[in-house]
Amino acid sequence: MANEIINSDVVQGLIISLRNQQVLLDRDVATLYGVTTGRINEAVKNNVEKFPQGYLFPLTNSEKEELIENFDRFCSMKHSPVPPTAFTERGLYMLATILKSKQAVQTTIAIIDTFAQVREMTRTMEALQKVTGDREKQASLLHRSGELMGEIIGQNLSTKSVETEIELNFALVKIKHKIIRKDGEE
Repeated sequence: MANEIINSDVVQGLIISLRNQQVLLDRDVATLYGVTTGRINEAVKNNVEKFPQGYLFPLTNSEKEELIENFDRFCSMKHSPVPPTAFTERGLYMLATILKSKQAVQTTIAIIDTFAQVREMTRTMEALQKVTGDREKQASLLHRSGELMGEIIGQNLSTKSVETEIELNFALVKIKHKIIRKDGEE
């Protein structure tokens, strides 16, 4: 991905959920920043005071094995004796203060935008689950969740017309929302 423009779509595809957190593994961070994984880990090692607890964590062997089992892109980690490091959102922000390059700036912006979208989507969906009886508020939250879903999964569509139907099932509520994009619409 060196010298490639990084956008939220690329970042979103690399985010995984570990320990109830949205994280990026060191290897994926390195790819996004156009450096080696060793360079990322070296930056952390040389600035250990900038990464307190909660900013990153090494994966356990069982977490590593689970990733290898469930994601083909992690099969190359199978024989690595070094456990991967997972960066939380805060850890990624701190890493951005260390890595300096044009690509690092673009990557940091994409990472921040993506995590902000995921956070807003989570808050909107949580609020939607709690609203009962107020149809106007439900409609507003549903509309916003559809917009966010479109932003997160529908960026850079280059087809003439796309219709995406998203159906979310909560305990007693079934939500259906359509996103329709036509050529030239954002």
